[in-house]
Amino acid sequence: MTLRRLAEAVLSARPLADVLEPPVRLAGASGSAALLNRVARRLGAPEFQVTDDELGVFERVLSDHLRVDDHASDPDDRLDEVVDEVAAGSFEGFRVQEQVGDPPLVAYAAGDPGAPAVVIVGACGMPAQLIEQWVRYLARDHHVLTWETRGLFGDPAPPERADVAAQAEDLFAVMDHFGVGQAHLMCLCGGAVVGLAAAHQDIGRVESLSLWHGDFAAVPSATRTHHQQNLVALMEMGAQDPVKAAAIHPVLCQSMLSAAPPDLAHLVVYPYATADLLHHYCRLNGAIMTTDVTPWLPGIQRPTLVVTSTDDETAHPEGSRAVARALPDAVLHVRPHGDHISLFQAETELMNLVGDFIDCAHAHC
Repeated sequence: MTLRRLAEAVLSARPLADVLEPPVRLAGASGSAALLNRVARRLGAPEFQVTDDELGVFERVLSDHLRVDDHASDPDDRLDEVVDEVAAGSFEGFRVQEQVGDPPLVAYAAGDPGAPAVVIVGACGMPAQLIEQWVRYLARDHHVLTWETRGLFGDPAPPERADVAAQAEDLFAVMDHFGVGQAHLMCLCGGAVVGLAAAHQDIGRVESLSLWHGDFAAVPSATRTHHQQNLVALMEMGAQDPVKAAAIHPVLCQSMLSAAPPDLAHLVVYPYATADLLHHYCRLNGAIMTTDVTPWLPGIQRPTLVVTSTDDETAHPEGSRAVARALPDAVLHVRPHGDHISLFQAETELMNLVGDFIDCAHAHC
């Protein structure tokens, strides 16, 4: 691993590393710790401890991601320069981060503030880094906003409200903070429920929507996948109190890791990293998964792109089909393969699809 790749890996590891107990232990030879921690200090990451002791689940995830034995043990003379270049070109250097409201909501903006606005409503509890490629693509021609779920990032205090209406209010708070009156809402997985809730609350602020592999587990006419059935039950248990969340923590960790692609595991497991995070996540995501959007749909008279696939085993395609049928102005796009995790890889075809749809909706074509 080159020094540049190491710096990129450390930056990408920060969300998970920041919530684990320091020093964060990693597998590897002790001689590799000096360079790793010099890079980490330069990037504001926590200290790492390289050990041959048995590791916890999330320490193993970070070990696989950082691969500390794959780089040289001697610090490079240009280390600070190279690390600073990586930071400047990274997602952290590319976007503007703001603290919105009290307690603060971690929100991000990129692109020209004078351009048409797009709000990316990400999957509940996922670090914003997961949608970096979408932000970069859309920010070329749009003012792109997004945020990280309240109560899981920034201020660790649990949110007073976890209902979907409150999560939609966070969306509007981000728009207000950046002076955006109306926007396209690009909604991923459970974010599709939040986006539809926002459109239901104030349709005047929504120019158009795209719903990507929406988690419509509570739509009565739709079949649920085994994943949705199991997750709804576990969310209900974990939402009751932190003790219940701690009890189901190992089960959910193992379930999530078995489904996570290796190159994204260190990001998608974030809301499972501690029992407290998991409790907050169960409250927030549980509310999403048990909200029936059906009554709102006839009133959402906005151009809407609904995207699913034939073989999504995470969020059942029938949920998206049912939503598309009920919306007054929807276009259904069914991919041959894929689920919401695959969206984070931001394939060119999909980026072109949403770009063309947003531009067409904005031009009223």
